[in-house]
Amino acid sequence: MLAPSILSADFARLGDAVAAVARGGADLVHVDVMDGHFVPNLTIGPDVVRALRRCTDVPLDVHLMIEHADRWLDHYVDAGAAWVSVHVEAVPHLHRAISHLRARGARPGAVLNPATPLSTLEEILPELHHVLLMSVNPGFGGQKFIASTLDKIRRLRAMVRERGLSTLIEVDGGVGPGNARALLEAGADVLVAGNAVFAGGDPEQGVRALRAACA
Repeated sequence: MLAPSILSADFARLGDAVAAVARGGADLVHVDVMDGHFVPNLTIGPDVVRALRRCTDVPLDVHLMIEHADRWLDHYVDAGAAWVSVHVEAVPHLHRAISHLRARGARPGAVLNPATPLSTLEEILPELHHVLLMSVNPGFGGQKFIASTLDKIRRLRAMVRERGLSTLIEVDGGVGPGNARALLEAGADVLVAGNAVFAGGDPEQGVRALRAACA
């Protein structure tokens, strides 16, 4: 599955960007929410998510890079988020947050920063629809892929398989045609890509090119 990240899109034309990636065959639209505290950047809030929901049928994959994310879950679900991912580093009562998202009908995910070990998922993994592995340090687009993420994907895939779970593995950061195939072979199910889709100026073709690299 491909999830273009609108963090790299032209914010003055987000509706057009989302329509373009939908034409290209995007499976999800990845929405990075940053608060300037948990990560050193500030992006968008629930009102923008609500506006995006009105202009596309592609599910919105909302990644909350914010402090006290558990206080904002309902805001983003009400705005139209289909997938909601929260950082294990930012939510002290992770099980409560994941259970709440599931009860609200959203697909809950946990996010791990590059230096956060997989052991933090031991108790929560069976409750998760997906795990989002950051392959860059979060906050900004256009960063270089951290190569050790490939081994982390393999180890997480083994954990999921050994427990007989259907948890999806999502990868975000430095994803492009040059490493997409290797990520899928390591065990990733969902690839989040920003610059690889939007930097060339034709996001529809960017999605098609990334899908071709995955084939």
